[in-house]
Amino acid sequence: MAPQLELPNLEPEPQQEWRRMLRFAGWDDAAREAAARSAETLLARAHDLVVGTYDYLLNVPETAEILGWEHGVDPTHLEERRRFFTIWVARTLGMDTSDEFAMYLFRAGKFHAGHGPRHIHTPTGYVTASIGLVLASFARYMREANLPARIIAEAMDAWSRYLTVQSNQMALGYRVAQAMEKGALDIPCTVYGRLRPMLGVQEIHVHAEPGAPVSDLLGKFFNYFPQVRAEALEPVWQSSEDGPSLWTKVETRYMPRSGWRVLLNGRDLRYNGGLTSPVSDGDTLAIFPPGR
Repeated sequence: MAPQLELPNLEPEPQQEWRRMLRFAGWDDAAREAAARSAETLLARAHDLVVGTYDYLLNVPETAEILGWEHGVDPTHLEERRRFFTIWVARTLGMDTSDEFAMYLFRAGKFHAGHGPRHIHTPTGYVTASIGLVLASFARYMREANLPARIIAEAMDAWSRYLTVQSNQMALGYRVAQAMEKGALDIPCTVYGRLRPMLGVQEIHVHAEPGAPVSDLLGKFFNYFPQVRAEALEPVWQSSEDGPSLWTKVETRYMPRSGWRVLLNGRDLRYNGGLTSPVSDGDTLAIFPPGR
């Protein structure tokens, strides 16, 4: 019997999830036009939004502690965060719906989980509430500019749709980053060849429970680094009927493409147990792309 090499239940790819949720939220031409009618007003207050946001975070004890500012602001850190937030404001007011922005938001979610350069963990509740505070500021800026009530109402409807999708995108990044740290075992995974410059790392640590199959670890890896999927994995669609339902359920699974190798403790899983092989303390993983 051939070893099991399928990876089930991967998270959606960030670009795919982004486009799906934009459609679901009704971010269409009419919504874009409604938001655009307020863009000039909001852009004029962008500096106020950036400065005011971090003044607020500094004066709330919980967020000041999260940022490490309970005893005063680190000017370098503040400048970094303002710069990041300024870029986000500019792209948001430009109503960016590109795949690159989808990955930018996904990466921001990973940073919120403590996977950024400063390793600051921001609980999701504060991120969600911050989106709400931005929307409240948008409404106030439009009211202070004396925009007509109809323009404000339609613009707030549109911005709410767009920012809710952004929040979902960041939550996806947060979720996959958190999953990397769940489990009593700390399994080092070394990557080789072109994966190193693509990911910017030589080794990453994936946590898992004792006895978990290798597929669990690889699932976490490919969820965290979705940019590798197109090169490394081949989608396989399986259909099944769910109980008495008249509908056929289609599930997407993935298999390593030809030439890609996954080694558990130096043994190629394609010939030694497959991806259902259990992991234990002291195990190591290695992923090799084809060629050199």
